[in-house]
Amino acid sequence: MENEVKLAAGAMVTLGLATAALVVLPYIQVRDVKAPEGLKPYTSAELRGRASYIANGCVYCHTQQPRDKSFGPDAERGWGRATVPGDYSYDKPHLLGSMRTGPDLMNIGVRQPSKDWHLGHLYQPRAYVPDSIMPSYPYLFDVKNEAEPGDEVLKLPPGYAPQNKIVVATPEALDLVKYLQSLNRSYPVLPPEPQAASGAAAPAVEAAPAPVPVPAAAAASAS
Repeated sequence: MENEVKLAAGAMVTLGLATAALVVLPYIQVRDVKAPEGLKPYTSAELRGRASYIANGCVYCHTQQPRDKSFGPDAERGWGRATVPGDYSYDKPHLLGSMRTGPDLMNIGVRQPSKDWHLGHLYQPRAYVPDSIMPSYPYLFDVKNEAEPGDEVLKLPPGYAPQNKIVVATPEALDLVKYLQSLNRSYPVLPPEPQAASGAAAPAVEAAPAPVPVPAAAAASAS
């Protein structure tokens, strides 16, 4: 009986230490973090798009957490600065992800701002990246004989549109693209240093430059 009590006590202590280290301390560190000035709340359409992003499993293949340069070449890839807790102020739940079958998408709204590109890429990724392994999402689109008023017709590369038909984005596809375009964390996260004694402005501690724009194919590489 004594051994069982020791075993149970040891398990409870271990669980308590793990909970304190992995849950309590991180919560204390970030509970008072405020949203940066450059971060805007999601619109209703972007929130619907975010729900579609989750429902379609995008989080299983894409992260939203560019790493610091000491951990990987994410900045050199054009994915932007390392994210900070405030960048996720409006993300409930957060979509950090744990797999990079495709590229990190945190700043895809900066790297690839084109709505037409995103719509076409969702309809048929290989029309833009020939070796892409990303699945296509044809159910987010309607195939019609002709456009109706208000339709968003896809501008697909030659040979990818159905013969004698047009492809029209559904409201869900448009909302998903709005969410992707909203993924922009290129604003500064640290204030500039005070002016030097001479009156000349000192360089900023971290200007958090915008991710380097890359060609469409490169932005979706490995997608």
